Amino acid sequence: MNNADVKFFISQANYSVSQLYLVHQPFSNDIIYNMKSLIILTAAVLCTSISGMAQTLKKVSYVDGSQKLSGLVTKNAGKKLPGVLILPAWKGIDKEAEDAALALEKQGYICFIADIYGEGNTPADNAAAAKLSGSYKKDYKAYQKRIELALGELKKAGANEQKLAVIGYCFGGAGALETARANFPVQGVVSIHGSLAKDADRPNGPLRPKILVENPADDQSVTPEVMSNLVKEMNEGNADWQVITYAHSKHTFTDPASADYNEIMAKRAWSHTLLFLKEILQ
Repeated sequence: MNNADVKFFISQANYSVSQLYLVHQPFSNDIIYNMKSLIILTAAVLCTSISGMAQTLKKVSYVDGSQKLSGLVTKNAGKKLPGVLILPAWKGIDKEAEDAALALEKQGYICFIADIYGEGNTPADNAAAAKLSGSYKKDYKAYQKRIELALGELKKAGANEQKLAVIGYCFGGAGALETARANFPVQGVVSIHGSLAKDADRPNGPLRPKILVENPADDQSVTPEVMSNLVKEMNEGNADWQVITYAHSKHTFTDPASADYNEIMAKRAWSHTLLFLKEILQ
């Protein structure tokens, strides 16, 4: 049953109730009203169930040497649509990444959520997440390798190899920039409240993917020096770049589960992400 079937069900049920009223006049208006309300409620439950059934994420197992990895792919895999790789925040695959994948699926993108840490390595708390994500930011080549492997899984899922992008949140935002630094074959990257700092001893180089940085104004980890260095890097790399700063917003401003969630700015950031993806992929 699809949504069209549900609408047909409602119309036919309403017609049947009306006929009952004509044939059986003893039915009070209250009874008729309650019957119609029950029909509408049933239809609403059906629509909700259909919506939940229509959008699911499928587990995908892959490996990096002996390390097992477990990503997620959207249900529209295999349709040669533009593809978006999602790099999750520092605690690994979370609801924000999953919700982004499902929302992008509705926009016509195949999405794959990368598993950067691997099975058995999910951080238990913020301290563990800081330590583990920090190790990948330091060993950026290991991070880039995990991103490249995830891009491979996105391609295996049937995404159009000429129309790929990467978006990342927090630690994943740092990964989006590492994607650009590695010049992986993607059209663009989006860093959403990402870690923007880079080791000073790393040289700047060409940056072929287009870059969108969505930065909360009150993110204490992004100092004026960090931002200045990033802009310098992007200019020296001759990148097509844009930085959007969101007022009155702290680090995790896009995450509804965070105390720092800023609904207005989060919606703006998402609209900017969609506009960027549409420009580079469609």
